[in-house]
Amino acid sequence: MSSPKIPLIYIIEDDDSFARCLASYCSPAQTAIFSNIIDVINHLDSPLPDLIFLDVLLTGPDGFTLLNELVSYPDTAAIPIVIVSSLDLRNRDLSAYGVVACLAKDTLTPKEVLYYVHRYTH
Repeated sequence: MSSPKIPLIYIIEDDDSFARCLASYCSPAQTAIFSNIIDVINHLDSPLPDLIFLDVLLTGPDGFTLLNELVSYPDTAAIPIVIVSSLDLRNRDLSAYGVVACLAKDTLTPKEVLYYVHRYTH
């Protein structure tokens, strides 16, 4: 009998404290934290994540660059993405990019994070 698969969640955030806090909300999933888009793109050859939490305002290429890259390939286009940003993107339809929700950093709660972790990794 095989063990249940532990979900893998990418957290793409350049504020290290916020990234670690967000990762702590994702337990018991395995998390990988990235502070820039180039590292994420280079890491996508590994097992693909089950879910991505993405800040769009990053140093270097921004989160929208990653969204465009992910939708370019069938295997990565299906990854659900939750944007967590200080930008108010709640009224923008980004579903074509795999975005399932846009959450505000300043009002984010552990309950919200857990909702998306459970919804998209089980």
